[in-house]
Amino acid sequence: MTDKPVRWGILGAAKFAREHMGPAIHAAKGADLAALATSSPDKAAPFRAFAPGIDVHDGYDALLADASIDAVYIPLPNHLHVDWTLKALDAGKHVLCEKPLAMRADQFDAVIAKRDATGLVAAEAYMIVHHPQWHLARTLVRSGEIGELVQVDGVFSYDNRTDTGNIRNRADTGGGGIPDIGVYTYGSARFVTGEEPEEITHAEITWENGVDVWARVCARFPSFQYHAVTSMRMAARQEMTFHGSKGFVRLTAPFNPQVFGQAEVHLHRPGFEVVTTRFPAVNHYVQQVEAFGRSVREGAEYPCPLEFSRGTQAMIDMVFARARG
Repeated sequence: MTDKPVRWGILGAAKFAREHMGPAIHAAKGADLAALATSSPDKAAPFRAFAPGIDVHDGYDALLADASIDAVYIPLPNHLHVDWTLKALDAGKHVLCEKPLAMRADQFDAVIAKRDATGLVAAEAYMIVHHPQWHLARTLVRSGEIGELVQVDGVFSYDNRTDTGNIRNRADTGGGGIPDIGVYTYGSARFVTGEEPEEITHAEITWENGVDVWARVCARFPSFQYHAVTSMRMAARQEMTFHGSKGFVRLTAPFNPQVFGQAEVHLHRPGFEVVTTRFPAVNHYVQQVEAFGRSVREGAEYPCPLEFSRGTQAMIDMVFARARG
């Protein structure tokens, strides 16, 4: 155990790193945003605005060779995640990699093996499980507060059709709505219930230029039925509902609260009673960085291990297999 802050480096000056994860690392307790890898001074400038002392390396390998860096955050395009995660672990760095860490479930195996061989912390940046709204939802569902769980349904959508250069709209970078946001609608159901899908009973997908832009998926889990829609071509909406025999739990900003809206958990009880719990100030990106730091510094169990993330990717693989027949 050590009280020294974890010194972080970021591979690439991605917009998400600039707007969310960079500031979160800078704000997190026990963390020091110390380095950035980018060859563009213009892209480095916004990071220096909130982290003036940050070192800038002109390449990813140069940052990995920096002995002062303990951990790296990887926000690169999806198809590069596995390779750079393995390189970072080989360089002796702990790794937090953006989701999806891999494009197929079996690609997780090499990362899990490397994590175990090195003894380093490696995880997918699946931030929602660090938010207390999801722990409350899990407690309510598993405690029987809503009776027997019958159905889980969700939706996550946004519209980026005009952003044609976005990596989510490109097949060659591992784009698509399901890899980007299906991880949330699928993974959150697994997190709350602790169950895995037995069968994808329906998978209807609309494709554009090789990426899924709309998908409706139904699945059978051991104790409930599941239905979700993801889209990159609809107005922004997000919601998850866990519907039981006596009531239901609804999350109104389940995936990116503060951006989409205030995180709220609505417990609907018999007699039309509604109990609302609000989380106005929680930043789950900061929570994620702090949890990662505790695992690095104290050896604490990380709340979202690679095995969980592999399970979500396995469900995504099942969805694509069903859609393609």
